[in-house]
Amino acid sequence: MPTRAALLILRTTAAARLALPACIEGAVQVGAAMRIRQMANAVNLSTAAGLVLAVLSRTPVKRGTDGLIFATRYTLRLPPAGAFTVGNVVFCRADREFIDSRPELLRHEARHSTQYACCLGLPFLPLYAACAGWSWWRTGDPGSRNFFERNAGLADGGYRELPTIDRLAALRNKQCRRNLSKPGVTNKAARAGVVDQSPGRQHHA
Repeated sequence: MPTRAALLILRTTAAARLALPACIEGAVQVGAAMRIRQMANAVNLSTAAGLVLAVLSRTPVKRGTDGLIFATRYTLRLPPAGAFTVGNVVFCRADREFIDSRPELLRHEARHSTQYACCLGLPFLPLYAACAGWSWWRTGDPGSRNFFERNAGLADGGYRELPTIDRLAALRNKQCRRNLSKPGVTNKAARAGVVDQSPGRQHHA
């Protein structure tokens, strides 16, 4: 029995020694990625812009996890989101405890921080606005078809996958209804251009 116990201990120790370098390497890689993001957003001034916004909006800031800075109890009306990110600064209308209790939301905002680094800083903002406009046109929601929100995780950010809307069909129907109200236009000719826009016509892109 002592021999078997000794063998089991030796095997467990050997396995631990083999696994330890891989764990350390993974931790170093994660830490390096966070530092690269932190440095990139410092150099491209997006984090500086976030800190300026925090000062102007009188939002208190605290050091967060993974090189992030938490700006809590944000009170300005714009943007209307409950949480948003500028560089490495994560703004939230709630307190620090709320952020700590929502790891999925923190992951979502951390991915936005990485997107700032990939977009070389503040160019992220007009790119995000363009994607939000496209998403609104397709679904009536600024996040559902937004590339940046999808990349950051729709569910983690509180967004839903929505069906697309045939906007062109809606415009054609609106024009045809106007034609119906004009004198001299027969109902048959006007109705011929009306497109079926029932829910069954909606589709996912």
